[in-house]
Amino acid sequence: MSNHSITALLHQARNGDATARDALTNALYGELHRLAQIAFQRENPGHTLQPTILVHEAFLRLLKSEGGPQFADRAHFLGLAARVMRQILVDHGRARHAQKRGAQFTVALSDRVEAAASPVTFLELNNALDILGREESDLVSLVEMRFLAGMTAEEVAEVRRESVTKVRRDLRYALARLRMLLSA
Repeated sequence: MSNHSITALLHQARNGDATARDALTNALYGELHRLAQIAFQRENPGHTLQPTILVHEAFLRLLKSEGGPQFADRAHFLGLAARVMRQILVDHGRARHAQKRGAQFTVALSDRVEAAASPVTFLELNNALDILGREESDLVSLVEMRFLAGMTAEEVAEVRRESVTKVRRDLRYALARLRMLLSA
């Protein structure tokens, strides 16, 4: 489905059209599920949260917000979806950690397999993202989309309406800042 069609559905759903909201869910569900599957390919095996559960929870939070969905367009929706997925993963990590010490999700902050970055827990990453967000919030959304929602650099560039080169440059900078924060 085209960006224009999704934007039109978002506006109709915002105005209370239940049919548009159902069509929107059908149009975006597959895309979010694909992004969640990509994100989970980076995860350690054996965790209890699955991509389908993550997508369902994200949809519930996004579409059941007070006043209905308030997304300007597809790009805005995907950016918020990445943020909601981050919060779900952090909440799940906190709950698992409270139940069983050490049972936490991890994520590797690397675009390349050969980079072999040591994985960090979502809780550690969340704390570092909070600190980074106080200084440069646009970098946080970039990391959320790329590593937590599993979007490619090209997809992030489309969502942010920036060049792929700029996204990759900003991503390298964001990762360097996060590594410094995580090693401190």
